[in-house]
Amino acid sequence: MKWILLNLFLILATAGAKAHAGTPNAKSTASSYAAENPAGTYIAESTERTEAAESTEHAEAPENTENTEAAESTNNTKAPESTDSLLRQLNQILAQSKTYDNTKLTHLKQLKTTLAQAKQLPEQYSACLQLYEAYKAFHYDSAFSYALMLQDIANKMQDNHRSQYAKIKLGFILLSSGMFRETAEIMDTLKTNHLPDSMRAEFFVLMRRYYYDLADYVNDQHYSPIYLKEAARYTDSAVALYPENHFQRLDCLGYKYYKQGNLDSSLYYFNRIIAKNNLTFHEQARVNANLGFIYVIRNEYEKAIDLLAKSAMADAQGSVKETTATFNLASILFKTGDIKNASRYIEKAVEDATFYGARQRKVQVSAILPIIEGERFNTVESQKDRLFIYSAVATFLLLASIVMSFIIYKQVQKLKAAQNTITKANQIQQEINDKLLESNKIKEEYIGYCFQIASAYIDKIEKLKNQVDHKLIDNKYSEIRFLVNNINIKQERDELFRNFDRIFLKIFPNFVAHFNSFFKEEDQVKLKDNELLNTDLRIYALIRIGISENEKIAQILEYSVNTIYAYKTKIRNKSLLPNDEFEEKIMGIKI
Repeated sequence: MKWILLNLFLILATAGAKAHAGTPNAKSTASSYAAENPAGTYIAESTERTEAAESTEHAEAPENTENTEAAESTNNTKAPESTDSLLRQLNQILAQSKTYDNTKLTHLKQLKTTLAQAKQLPEQYSACLQLYEAYKAFHYDSAFSYALMLQDIANKMQDNHRSQYAKIKLGFILLSSGMFRETAEIMDTLKTNHLPDSMRAEFFVLMRRYYYDLADYVNDQHYSPIYLKEAARYTDSAVALYPENHFQRLDCLGYKYYKQGNLDSSLYYFNRIIAKNNLTFHEQARVNANLGFIYVIRNEYEKAIDLLAKSAMADAQGSVKETTATFNLASILFKTGDIKNASRYIEKAVEDATFYGARQRKVQVSAILPIIEGERFNTVESQKDRLFIYSAVATFLLLASIVMSFIIYKQVQKLKAAQNTITKANQIQQEINDKLLESNKIKEEYIGYCFQIASAYIDKIEKLKNQVDHKLIDNKYSEIRFLVNNINIKQERDELFRNFDRIFLKIFPNFVAHFNSFFKEEDQVKLKDNELLNTDLRIYALIRIGISENEKIAQILEYSVNTIYAYKTKIRNKSLLPNDEFEEKIMGIKI
């Protein structure tokens, strides 16, 4: 049964190649645009190249394996490393993951400083776009937040191209999280006819990935072929807009042939990419992962393991958390009997999936984790059984009995360690499920709240518009000023905060009591009559629902960032808890 399940996971995991197959990076498309170069065209203007490009693709694609082998030889100019050597190298790189992540965090801090210092909207747009690109394969929630901010800045600029491009970015990050419906809703609002070719190409690549992911998700005989056909159509549209030897063009073609079962042609294009000398870590990870999947299908597991190990190394060095390389590598190693490394890599996959926050990846990884850990348990159990047999044979010899008893004791300790590992894995799964349930409840409440508030404001605006129309018709211009001056902004803001407080306390009814338990009685929050939350509580209420950045909190509460920082420092200093544990305890308050 476990082999059947594992094969199923391997089939589903092939969809993960597209987790690497993202949209073109911002350096080749949007950075120049964000720096006031709206043309941004490194590609031909006419989309009529699609049919011509298709015929060119077929002409380029190898008709036999000889060309494929020739292409493969370009990837083997160095002496090949053994699989064991590559896995040892991978283990060393994974051990240094914290170092790579710290470098990434330092870079992100610099980008945030650049954004904070940006005064003009174009500068803010460019800085926000760089932050999105840096976060999109590192941390879902942050990438999602910056995608929304990017769209907000574009709207303020009243720049349709930038606004459309921000939607493409938002669609990509939603798709990375497995949110198909939300992605489709965003994409349906796009009008790409008048966009620069670079943006249209990125849109086509995104739609291609959307339909490939959807086909893998549905995985039936009726809808999947339809989605695959759409994916191929968008692939052709994207390919027509890229230069001959562009990474994205070769990657799209390689994956298209892979999905069509033409593995020789797929290898041809992927090996053309490998032959390049200037690939980024992310590009190396993508192409090696795709090549690995091809060799899995061919049952050439040693080659597949080598390529997936290289992909995992590149992901670790680039601090990519939205990745399937370690997961798929663990699956194949498990199938080939390397339980130790399989366990190590699946735990790394769980860690990355949890950090990134993609829902479908958490479920996918957590599903196979118990299978691998269970096999480790069975291995130890089998060893224990053999030792019991040896001890029974050696019962006639006292010395042998003592030695065997000692060995059995050591094995029992290993068994307990294996059981602890399984227990820990189950606890991780439970924590993930609890966080998903909590996240869903918070989103349900606040989505309803947002619709309610939006509806109320629309009604008020409609009423004000009607009143102004009547005054204009009656030439009562002075009364129009009275209507405008009668709008009480402070009252509206207070009402907004009251509604936020009400919804928050509906989700976390015991929040105030738990919050006060962290302070001495004289330092506890004393709310006024009819006051649900005050500023102190409201700051940490926002933190509890996931808004932890001072800039965001300051924007919502209409304070300066320094004021928010001062509030938080004052509150932490009064707390009975150590400062570095205070926010962790706040996040521990349950719904």
